[in-house]
Amino acid sequence: MPKMTKPDLSGVAETLLITLYIRATESQRPDALIKDERAEALARQLDSKTLQITLALTEGTGRLLLILKSWEFDRFAQDFLRRHPNAVVVHMGCGLDPRFERVDNSQVEWVDLDLPEVIQLRRKLIGSEAGRDHLLAGSVLEDSWLEVVEAHHPRPDLFLAEGVSMYFTEAQVKSLVLRLKEHFPAAELVFDTHSPFRRWAHNLKVSRKRVGARLNWELKHSQDLEGWGSGIRLLVERFRFQLPEVAQRRAWRVRQFFPLVARGMGVFRYQL
Repeated sequence: MPKMTKPDLSGVAETLLITLYIRATESQRPDALIKDERAEALARQLDSKTLQITLALTEGTGRLLLILKSWEFDRFAQDFLRRHPNAVVVHMGCGLDPRFERVDNSQVEWVDLDLPEVIQLRRKLIGSEAGRDHLLAGSVLEDSWLEVVEAHHPRPDLFLAEGVSMYFTEAQVKSLVLRLKEHFPAAELVFDTHSPFRRWAHNLKVSRKRVGARLNWELKHSQDLEGWGSGIRLLVERFRFQLPEVAQRRAWRVRQFFPLVARGMGVFRYQL
C-alpha cells in the first residue's frame, strides 16, 4: 500500500492522528483490548515521521488510558444497542475511528460527524458512506446536521463525543447539550472530559512541547450538567485510573488513592 505524506490537518483536527496510531499499536498486541485492523492499515499508509512525532506526545500510561477510553465508548455503545437495537447513533468528532465496524448490530443507523477536512480525509482513506453508515461534514456546534439526524425519527438516539467537548468553551458545551435535549428528548449522551487539575497539567505540557491542542473546558463535578436543564440526569461516570485494568498494574495502583489524579479523566453518560 503506498505511503502518503502527513495529512493536511491542524489544531484539534490533528489530534485524530494520536488516537489512530495508538489504536493501531494496541491492535497488534496479542492481548489487545481493541482490535482495529483498519487503524493498522491506515497507520501503514502514513509516513513514519508523523508516527514518531505522534507517539512522542503520549507516554506509555497515556497510551493505555486512551485505549481504555475508546474501549469504554465501545462498551457504552454496545450496551445502548442491546437496549435499543434499532437506534440512531451519532459519532461526533469521529476522526478516522471505524467504531461502526466494531459495534454494528446489523440494525443501527450510524452517523459519523466531523469537520469538513477530516471527513474529506476519511473519504479518501476509508471510503464513502454506505448502507447504514453515513458521513456528515460540519461542526457539532452548527445546527444543519441536527435535521439530518431528525429525519430518522422516531428512533432512540445516542450521541458519542469522544475527545471533543474539552476543546470547546463551557458556553459552547452547554449550548450543544441543550440543543440536543431540545431536538432529541430522552436521548443519551456519552462524552469524556478532564478535571480542572488535569486540564491545567495538559495545557502546561502543550505549552512546554509546543505540540498538541489546548483544552478549554473542564468538569469539576459530574452533577453540574444536571443544573443545565430540567430532565438532564447523570447515569454513569467512570474514571480511568479507577478501572480494574489500570488498578491491576502495580506501578499505577497508588494513583487511584489520589483524587486529583484518580478522577482527573472521566467518561460520563447522561440522559437528556
